[in-house]
Amino acid sequence: MAAVFFNKGENCIAAGRLFVEERIHDEFVRRVVSETKKMVIGDPLHRGTAHGPQNHKAHMDKLIEFCERGVKEGATLVYGGGRVARPGYFFTPTVFTDVQDHMYIAKEESFGPIMIISKFSSKNIDEVMRRANATEYGLASGVFTRDVSRALAAADRLDAGTVFINTYNKTDVAAPFGGFKQSGFGKDLGQEALNEYLKTKCITIEY
Repeated sequence: MAAVFFNKGENCIAAGRLFVEERIHDEFVRRVVSETKKMVIGDPLHRGTAHGPQNHKAHMDKLIEFCERGVKEGATLVYGGGRVARPGYFFTPTVFTDVQDHMYIAKEESFGPIMIISKFSSKNIDEVMRRANATEYGLASGVFTRDVSRALAAADRLDAGTVFINTYNKTDVAAPFGGFKQSGFGKDLGQEALNEYLKTKCITIEY
């Protein structure tokens, strides 16, 4: 949930789309919705607040349109999907299921508190790897499993600049950060970032 809803989804590495194994899917959705309903929505400067307002009206309108399009294309809106009944640009943390790969909400980033859930079968890891990589973006991804060997194998195949395993949103100044594909070139942080401040000289000599 934190991977999706942190900072109201206004997070460059937010896990906008989740692939959940079909055997745990229903229980996962049930628990997520239960916990989402408990989130305290309010003043972002208050320590007890878990979910503040979106940045501005244009973004709020975009999120509403995003959800309306998801429903129109056949995704199941399980929770949220609209504005909170209070002053300010507060958007309800939202959960969609039954999301198919061709849908707009599966392909585009909302940059908001919207969880997009699709099923996959553990019997066909190749297929879920293909689906996960079938995006023009590649900034960050995550794998949650008790099988560390499987997690490392998946991390190797995910076409993203960062892969979190059994955690999310944890970065460090020593860890290079940057994306693949349309998510950018080069790295911030780590030794790779320091290289941006250096000059490379080539000296060719014949004797």
